[in-house]
Amino acid sequence: MKSNLNGQSILLLSLNGLFVFAAALSGTFLNVYLWKSRQDYAMIGWFNVSQQIALGIMVWVAGKWVKEHNKMNALRVGTALSGLFYLVVLYTGSQAVNYIWPLGMLLGAALGLFWLAFNVIFFEVTDRVSRDHFNGWVGLLGSFSGIVGPWLSGWIIARMEDDAGYRVIFSISLALYVVGVVLSFFLHKRKTTGSYNWLEPKQRLSQKGSMWRPLSLSLVTQGIREGVFAFLITLLVYVATQQEWKLAQFSLITSAVSFFSFWAVGKWLKPHYRSVGMLLGAVLLVIALLPLLWRMEYSTLLIMGIGTALFLPLYLIPMISASFDLMGVSEEDANQRVELVVLRELCLMVGRLTGMLIFLSVLSMSKAPIAMIWLLIGLALMPVAGWVFMRNVLKKEQTTKQSKSHSKARRWHRQTE
Repeated sequence: MKSNLNGQSILLLSLNGLFVFAAALSGTFLNVYLWKSRQDYAMIGWFNVSQQIALGIMVWVAGKWVKEHNKMNALRVGTALSGLFYLVVLYTGSQAVNYIWPLGMLLGAALGLFWLAFNVIFFEVTDRVSRDHFNGWVGLLGSFSGIVGPWLSGWIIARMEDDAGYRVIFSISLALYVVGVVLSFFLHKRKTTGSYNWLEPKQRLSQKGSMWRPLSLSLVTQGIREGVFAFLITLLVYVATQQEWKLAQFSLITSAVSFFSFWAVGKWLKPHYRSVGMLLGAVLLVIALLPLLWRMEYSTLLIMGIGTALFLPLYLIPMISASFDLMGVSEEDANQRVELVVLRELCLMVGRLTGMLIFLSVLSMSKAPIAMIWLLIGLALMPVAGWVFMRNVLKKEQTTKQSKSHSKARRWHRQTE
């Protein structure tokens, strides 16, 4: 079976690219924008906590809509709410810091709707053979967006006075979300099957011997790391340099490295090397942080950023592909793909929320740079724990593939005798 992507896959990738580019354009500087109004790490932390709470609630509730009704509408509403978020930020301006919780919950609801619908459609338009290839392209588009988006934003902000540059980039993101909504109408309406089981995530985790148990633990550990890294690294770069242009430069370089890395891993990392790739990537992600122990400045942050960009795809692509492969193990699992995507997103949300609560706890005890560094190193160890949980899942998956391959070979020999 060829791994070439079909028209619907390419269209879905295009929509993903628009969504991610809009987020890269403004999202990179969103926390900086809030920070400039009020220099408070805790405020930024609670903004991200509110996002995750809303995301988790929306994913679980919207699962019924996505499974029993039109999942394309969920995708559109998620994109539209993202545009509404930036419209509200434009309207409130520097007073946005006074509305951290409602703004965070609006953005979280938007992200929850979009990614739930996207991941379900992603499962439907790909198969086991094309999934790694598709994920590689998702990573490439994300990296390309990370290269162009922040650089363009930084250039605009640096060229304009006061907060005018921020208003321009938020407006551009708003326009891109509108284009994304229009583009979504060219995606085929997907068939709906069965009724939504509200308690499927709980039931799946309570099954003895279920592969979803170790997978869920691995997803939680992934979320613990990414929940904090997603906002703290860019904020630390800005705090260290006090220049948006330096942050744009940081994103440009690290995303260029990530672009290459996602392409290489998506192209050459075969399914039977997923376990080795995950372990190698997890260990190297920790090593990449060690330069910060020497000194936290732009140069060491850049070394860490390049290392992370280089090694993260080794961990992330196998992790994503294996979790989606598990959804298609049987016809019953495939019919419950919406509930399983909900389970996956809830696990990531629990992890992100846990990571940010750890961050806030450390912050309440110390705001010293060294405390931040050790926090980052501690959180960076989470993917190693994730691999420990995932190794049996990957081993069983490989054994199943080999068994099916041998069974096919035996049938072919019997037919040719």
